[in-house]
Amino acid sequence: MRIPAHAVCTAIRDDIVSGFFGPGGRLTEEVLARRYGVSRVPVREALRTLESEGFVTTRRHAGACVAEPTAQEAADLLELRMLLEPLAASRAARRRTEAHLKVLRGLVRLGRERARKAQGEDLRALGGWFHETLAQASGSPGLIALLTQTRHKIAWMYVVEAPARPVDSWAEHAAIVDAVARGDAERAAALTAQHAERAAAAHRPRVRTSQPAVHTASGRH
Repeated sequence: MRIPAHAVCTAIRDDIVSGFFGPGGRLTEEVLARRYGVSRVPVREALRTLESEGFVTTRRHAGACVAEPTAQEAADLLELRMLLEPLAASRAARRRTEAHLKVLRGLVRLGRERARKAQGEDLRALGGWFHETLAQASGSPGLIALLTQTRHKIAWMYVVEAPARPVDSWAEHAAIVDAVARGDAERAAALTAQHAERAAAAHRPRVRTSQPAVHTASGRH
C-alpha cells in the first residue's frame, strides 16, 4: 500500500519540531525514504510541502536541509498568532456548531479539573486541543490551515513555560467559550487577544547554535 505524501510530510515535520532533525541538518531523500519505509516519491513531495511551510530549505550543493529560523522570524510568528487567534474566535462566535461547543466545554471542564490537580502534562495537551477546536469552529479552512502551521512552527522555535496559575488560564478559556456560545464576536476576539498576549510572555526561544545537529537524517530514535 502506497503511503501518501501528507503522512510522510507529517512524520518529517514532527521529527523537525521535536528536534530529531536539527537546524541546518541535511534531509536526503534516500535516508528519509528508508527511515519512514516509503519510496522516494512521497518524500520528494513532502519536502516540497515543508519547504513551502518554512521548515525546509534547499541549498546549492547540499540539497534539502532543515531551515534555520532567525530570532526575528520567531518573534514574527508569535505576533502573527496574536492576530490570527482573535480572528478565529470572532468567526467561531458566528459560525460554531453545537458539536464545537460541546467539545470546547468538555475541554474546559477537564482543563479546570487538571489545573486544580496540577497535572501539567495533561494541561499542555488539553490547551492545544482547545485552541485547535476553537480554530475549527471558525469555519474558515484557510485560517485553520494557517493557524495549524503557525502552531507547529512555534512549537519548533519555542519552549513554553507552564502558566504560574493554570487555574486562571483555564478560567480565561471558559470565558472565551461563554462569549462564543453567546455569539458575541467582539468579546470573544477581545478575550482571546488578552489570553494570547499573556501566553506569549511564557514563550522562550530554543537555544540554537551553528554547530552540527546531534541527530542527522541518517539517525534513528
